[in-house]
Amino acid sequence: MAKRREATESVHAMSVQELEARLREAQESRFRLQFRHATNPLKNPMQIRYARKEIARLKTILHQKGQGAA
Repeated sequence: MAKRREATESVHAMSVQELEARLREAQESRFRLQFRHATNPLKNPMQIRYARKEIARLKTILHQKGQGAA
């Protein structure tokens, strides 16, 4: 539980540009996972869910930072 909190705090400390770069990486990773899973089932299909949740988390933080700037 503490690991997740530390990871979330480090993401909140990132700049908007860093968050956007990490979001692009997460989206590419999710795409690759889905493509691989479609051709050959993954050993751990939960990786796709974790990737989607990371994307949602990053988008939420970006939105919050955008609201604070406006």
